[in-house]
Amino acid sequence: MSHRDPADPAVIVDPYSSGALFAPAFRDEGVPVVAVTSGPEPPEVYASSYQPADFAEIIVFDGDPAPVVARLREIRPRCVVAGCESGVELADMIAPQVVPEFSNTPEHAAARRHKGAMAAAVAARGLPITPQICTAEPAAVQTWIERHGLAGQDLVIKPPKSVCTDGVVRLPGGAGWRDAFNELAGKTNRLGIVNDRLVAQQYMVGTEYVVDTFSHDGRHTVVDVCRYHKINNGPYMAVYDCMEWLPPDDPVLDDLLPYAIAVLDAVGIRYGSAHIEIMQTADGPRLIEIGARPHGGGHPKFCQVATGDSQIARTVRYFTGEEPPPPGYQLLSHMLVVFHIARQAGTVRNADSLKAIDSLPTHHFSVRHIADGQWVGMTKDLFNSFDLGFAVFTHPDRDRLWADYRAVRRIESGLIATGIEDPLPQ
Repeated sequence: MSHRDPADPAVIVDPYSSGALFAPAFRDEGVPVVAVTSGPEPPEVYASSYQPADFAEIIVFDGDPAPVVARLREIRPRCVVAGCESGVELADMIAPQVVPEFSNTPEHAAARRHKGAMAAAVAARGLPITPQICTAEPAAVQTWIERHGLAGQDLVIKPPKSVCTDGVVRLPGGAGWRDAFNELAGKTNRLGIVNDRLVAQQYMVGTEYVVDTFSHDGRHTVVDVCRYHKINNGPYMAVYDCMEWLPPDDPVLDDLLPYAIAVLDAVGIRYGSAHIEIMQTADGPRLIEIGARPHGGGHPKFCQVATGDSQIARTVRYFTGEEPPPPGYQLLSHMLVVFHIARQAGTVRNADSLKAIDSLPTHHFSVRHIADGQWVGMTKDLFNSFDLGFAVFTHPDRDRLWADYRAVRRIESGLIATGIEDPLPQ
């Protein structure tokens, strides 16, 4: 990339969740940072991560992009990047008008945020996807079920613009899909967006992975690949149990990476971070969804330990004029994130017992929001998982991570509303 004046700021749109890590990283390189926010206050689910003091200026979008674009043109930013999912659409709206040489393709903007549009874009590129429909009409879902021969098969209903599995419902055998559809239709999700349409799709069976990338000038680099393990928690599907970084020579990458790169091209990503969730099925990889922003939940700071690099670090290096990043990554230390899960609603007891997690041999980091006497609901999505907390483990010996995983679940057994089956490493 061309070198810029050191005074040219980096602009972060909705600098929440992992997007909050951009500001200190750019400042460490002597680059001022400006925030653009998609509203006067962050969505409640992101509020705790917002650090307004980190920014030289904060520009609030009030529904009219013209003043935002005019101000950004005055300050001549070196880049405009989305900090988290709530900022993707606004970043895609203003970047082509301010830094067109460092923006994604405007004609594919909807496919980088709307799950129905992204599936259509990926299918149009000739990539396989799971059968699905995005519609506001239950009658259209019924016709789709009949046309694809899905009567009696497991289905999923989900909002097209939710995040963190918010509003995602699995219907075993398809039973009750119409009730689930009607329940979600018109509802406001955790980001304050009304579900004006819904996605219905065939339930995918397989192992879920995420490929995190950084792109520059249409060249895509792989920052890390992780394998998720999720459980069905009562009526709630895809509740996060744990996440493990994979070595770059894992054979599954032979299928995942070409598919992931093709998805990036299909939705028009040319610059910046992306978070691609893929189900590896018996028929090969199938897209779950893609986010045109960094992996959330503070993942980049853990990735820095596991691989020596991250989406945040690559973004900063690239936009401060250094050489382009490498195409792949290395695994310096095995890493595992274990999410706390409430298997039933109830009142917490023995919360102090969780402190023993910090003394486990491979423990790296913990965050917990659990106290005696606290009432917790059954965990149903990733937001609930973050409400409880998680622990991160790292060690050169992978088996030791899984030993500490089992220890976490034993320690949790003293808490009401916890306790799950022990998954075996794959």
